[in-house]
Amino acid sequence: MAFDDLDAEIAYLMDVMEGEQGDLREIEFRLRQVISTLRAEGLPVPDDLKKLEADLDRLLQSK
Repeated sequence: MAFDDLDAEIAYLMDVMEGEQGDLREIEFRLRQVISTLRAEGLPVPDDLKKLEADLDRLLQSK
């Protein structure tokens, strides 16, 4: 996946999270895909994405 595609996906996820649109499970799934792609390509995972992943984990465990 090209960096521009990853950047667009991340921007989309952040917009969805800020607007509280969509299903949290779908957001979590897509976020994990982005993070997996970054790792597979040997790119660092930004700290804010790691934090978002942890926040989603906590939120979804409480439901």
